[in-house]
Amino acid sequence: MKARIQWTGEALFLAESGSGHAVVMDGPPEHGGRNLGPRPMEMLLMGLGGCSSFDVVSILKKSRQPVEGCEAFLEAERAAEDPKVFTKIHLHFVIKGSGLKEAQVKRAVELSAEKYCSASIMLGRAGVEITHDYEIVDGESAI
Repeated sequence: MKARIQWTGEALFLAESGSGHAVVMDGPPEHGGRNLGPRPMEMLLMGLGGCSSFDVVSILKKSRQPVEGCEAFLEAERAAEDPKVFTKIHLHFVIKGSGLKEAQVKRAVELSAEKYCSASIMLGRAGVEITHDYEIVDGESAI
């Protein structure tokens, strides 16, 4: 896996993935940024959410669960002093589907957290306290 990060001035960076996708990262105005993109640590948090959500949906599909939607809401706490690493992250999944089995949803979230989500496992090994929970929304209700 490769990535390229190019400084484009002030606190603005263009990040390009090895697969050819690009995203702008910027800093806050108080650090010379213009707020034109997410902060690098926000990207890390979003990456964790994407990695874990991908796993949960994949596991549910393989379990033949009628998953129709998945949202992950993440909240993170950071250290007060430099380096301002993540100290705690909580992932709350909202899984939508008609007739989802709670045991299968619980299993999918646990398997992602404990076995499959590389981002979650890497951050956990680095000392970040990561917690998860979920709620199931019947497919006929709005997510």
